[in-house]
Amino acid sequence: MCGIVGIIGKTPVAPQIVEALKRLEYRGYDSAGVATLEGGKLERRRAEGKLRNLETKLSQAPLSGIIGIGHTRWATHGKPNETNAHPHATDRLAVVHNGIIENFRELKTGLEAKGVAFETETDTEVVAQLVTYEMRQGRGPVEAVAVTLPRLRGAFALGFVFSGEDDLMIGARHGAPLAIGYGQGEMYLGSDALALAPFTDEVCYLEDGDWAVLCRTGADIHDETGRLVQRPRHKIQSAAFMADKGNFRHFMAKEIHEQPEVVGRTLAHYVNFSAGRVELPFALPFDFKDLKRISISACGTAYLAGLISKYWFERLARIPVEIDVASEFRYREAPLEPGSLALFVSQSGETADTLASLRYASAEKQHTLSVVNVPTSTMARESNVIAQTLAGVEVGVASTKAFTCQLTVLLTLAIAAGRARGTLSAEAEKELVDALIGVPGLLSEAMKREHQIEILSRELSKAQDVLYLGRGTSYPLALEGALKLKEISYIHAEGYAAGELKHGPIALIDETMPVIVIAPHDHIFEKTVSNMQEVAARGGRIVLITDEKGALETGLDTMATIVMPSAHPIIAPILHAVPIQLLAYHTAVFMGKDVDQPRNLAKSVTVE
Repeated sequence: MCGIVGIIGKTPVAPQIVEALKRLEYRGYDSAGVATLEGGKLERRRAEGKLRNLETKLSQAPLSGIIGIGHTRWATHGKPNETNAHPHATDRLAVVHNGIIENFRELKTGLEAKGVAFETETDTEVVAQLVTYEMRQGRGPVEAVAVTLPRLRGAFALGFVFSGEDDLMIGARHGAPLAIGYGQGEMYLGSDALALAPFTDEVCYLEDGDWAVLCRTGADIHDETGRLVQRPRHKIQSAAFMADKGNFRHFMAKEIHEQPEVVGRTLAHYVNFSAGRVELPFALPFDFKDLKRISISACGTAYLAGLISKYWFERLARIPVEIDVASEFRYREAPLEPGSLALFVSQSGETADTLASLRYASAEKQHTLSVVNVPTSTMARESNVIAQTLAGVEVGVASTKAFTCQLTVLLTLAIAAGRARGTLSAEAEKELVDALIGVPGLLSEAMKREHQIEILSRELSKAQDVLYLGRGTSYPLALEGALKLKEISYIHAEGYAAGELKHGPIALIDETMPVIVIAPHDHIFEKTVSNMQEVAARGGRIVLITDEKGALETGLDTMATIVMPSAHPIIAPILHAVPIQLLAYHTAVFMGKDVDQPRNLAKSVTVE
């Protein structure tokens, strides 16, 4: 998931598109391309590697069209070569795409049965061929796109231009961001307002499910039902685009909603979607099968990401894992067998205690691997291996998108370890990878519970104390939910393993106590329900976060039940992070707290 730029202009747009794409280079990419309308016909220039390679091609064979689209791509389906680079085109249209079309294999098979031939390995070409097929049945471009969009599953943003249509561009958003820029007789489309800053100071952010028809005089925006809607326009100074909240009140809200895109972008870095296989983007200086244990160390939310990964490494790779809060690990002088793996997790890569723990592990002759969001950070420089998350800049102090990207990377590492150790078959790996491919779309679906969660947060804001309960990987998620609520609303909250309820915490429960239970329907679901019954018997006010099957089988009255999309149990922690983030966010907002900069906290803790 990288960069989209589209321009309906008055002068040749290819140079402007390339300049706009340069503003999105921070997202990372491995190929780039531009398509414009030349004398009514679409022409493309594409190149593997950096934008300078595309610029070389454009200098050798310029494009003069005044309408066009451009793209920078992280390879997901298919190798990062020119053939698979965007825009993808047929004789009728060109399309650019951020995201993942989950059901591309099914759609491709159906088209091939109708005689459609494919040229690339990508999921994006399916979109181009679907719309083209509809146009060949007699539909116009707008109608063809309108009937195609409901057939696509996943999280995506799309931009289209069409042969013979020099005043038509279509954009669509489902889970991945897309903005429209307004000019004087010119219009713009971009995956990031930052890309549009040189051209306009008036931007409209499409909402999830929206699709828009652009021409030089404006844009008609449709919601996911096809109904024409109005979306607010925002006046933003160009300098502000570097730290733009978009259509959100706070950076934290924006970053929660960016998760389908950034998790998809991170997945694309670690997974070969076409092959159904994890392919790490770096060489390991060790073999997982030779390791006797893994030591994980981190702080705060990053520690809880590591704690969830302990379950994954032990279950999928059958390797013992020890995990420590970094401030404890650095001083307890843990004996470490030379040649083992020490794994560290940090958003900033500058966290003082985690960095000190890394240095201790290095001195103990450990292989060091750091999961970080900043590849130029101190931890990244001092580690043997960097597993980068591609969350982008996270402004809000309370970590959200960095957390789910950390989980994504850690799960791919656990899958790679299981394959290397022979504890995970090729079939099992494919099943897990297929589940991962679905995560961006499921995250987008999870966001639709926000209104219910916002209403619930008004009740939660009245509480003085809140308990969070979970079992298995939902236990660390309960800890994370309590941490989120504490740090931005200042309500006292505690997370517990649900099985520990009778060993102390049950004494706190009365009719004033909200108890938030995270319980996707898995192999220990019935155990968690037993704990919920104990809470209900004492008058506790239960908020259940589960899936459809869990909601049907619980059989208890609750204060509220948040029903999440059904998903493979292994990815449940990534998906169920959304409601606990939204619950904390809306509770704090309702209480009038500064959610982006909560008191006494810093984004990067660089001192003890």
